[in-house]
Amino acid sequence: MIKLIKNLQSHQLVIEKKANSLQGKISIPGDKSISHRALMLGAMALGETTIEGLLLGEDPRSTAHCFEAMGAKISDLNTEKVIVTGIGQERLQEPSSILDAGNSGTTMRLMLGLLASQPDKFFTVTGDDSLRTRPMSRVIQPLQQMGAIIYGRNSNKNAPLAVIGQNLKPIHYHSPIASAQVKSCILLAGLMTEGKTTVTEPALSRDHSERMLRAFGATLEIDVDTHSVTIEGGAKLQGQTVIVPGDISSAAFWLVAGAITPHSELIIENVGINPTRTGILEALQMMDADITIFNQREAAGEPVADLRVKSSKLKACTLEGSIIPRLIDEIPILAVAACFAQGTTVIKDAEELRVKESDRLKVMALELGKMGAKIREFADGLEIIGGNLLNGADLDSFTDHRIAMSLAIAGLNAQGKTIINRAEAASISYPTFVDTLIKISQ
Repeated sequence: MIKLIKNLQSHQLVIEKKANSLQGKISIPGDKSISHRALMLGAMALGETTIEGLLLGEDPRSTAHCFEAMGAKISDLNTEKVIVTGIGQERLQEPSSILDAGNSGTTMRLMLGLLASQPDKFFTVTGDDSLRTRPMSRVIQPLQQMGAIIYGRNSNKNAPLAVIGQNLKPIHYHSPIASAQVKSCILLAGLMTEGKTTVTEPALSRDHSERMLRAFGATLEIDVDTHSVTIEGGAKLQGQTVIVPGDISSAAFWLVAGAITPHSELIIENVGINPTRTGILEALQMMDADITIFNQREAAGEPVADLRVKSSKLKACTLEGSIIPRLIDEIPILAVAACFAQGTTVIKDAEELRVKESDRLKVMALELGKMGAKIREFADGLEIIGGNLLNGADLDSFTDHRIAMSLAIAGLNAQGKTIINRAEAASISYPTFVDTLIKISQ
């Protein structure tokens, strides 16, 4: 029923017909955000860091390659145990070649905070075609306020970038957007800066950096009322053991698949349920999805649980405001859920999706529209009239991993054959996605 066809230039995922049911237990890949940060902080810490459950997608590999080029020793990447021998945050070496962040915006943006604060060292950073179009000014501008010297294309907006490390000064940065990448970049620069550096956001963004920096020995103050985080410069990071929970962004595809596919029941094991990331659970609960959270526990400072989802009749909802930063990566798959919900779902305040790996608002409207979805695109969101049958179609991932997987879940519930071109993009964050799709399909 489902097959992956490998051509010379791309892979096609072919879903021959609608799924009758989805059943089984699923182990999802490690959290991408935590995997990046474990590799970075481990590389900058003194001593060894052990990472269990690392995501083996292309993005964390890009982070590992960059920090190996700057002197860290990282064992072969695997999910069981990765050993990172750090060199100390003040001793990153000038690489002999250009640092390549691949498709990973997290790698590039967070790394810039570290590179900018390495006095008298020179770095050049680039990425793939997609990453070189994504806005870097959102981190470059606050770094320049700290005294950073960074040069890039389009008036310092795009990679490739050249960085001349400096002794930076602390600032209090009021971010115009709630972005964990922006916040983390500035905090990492502040780690190397004498004094206190503060970031204030308009809403709460994910806090993996704060949790992990504390675990590695940094001193932070957090004001939840003002959405502010302050880091005190000068701390020496020490190697730690990091257990990476399953990525809730990866779990989201199965949560929606189980909810919209008739006669389905799925259990998703070992999912990170950090409160700054559980917007997807709240949104699906607003839509009346049948989801149970059980076996709650804690691993390395991160809350973890198992999730059970059963098929149910979804209803439309409106998603806007403070919940959006906590489910920004899950909006493509929520758009699929909305196609199967009764009523009109409205998504607002999500203009950030236009500068991801693709313009996700435009692409989801275009591709779901090919399947017969009643969907309208707005400057900052989507309006989706649910309850209409989807038909199989010839679709394109636009080399965006979340688009590829979202369209696959839509295809499982469409009449007729669905073909997703450039489906290999899924491996960026979920290398075993297609294998799991085949395993649970009835």
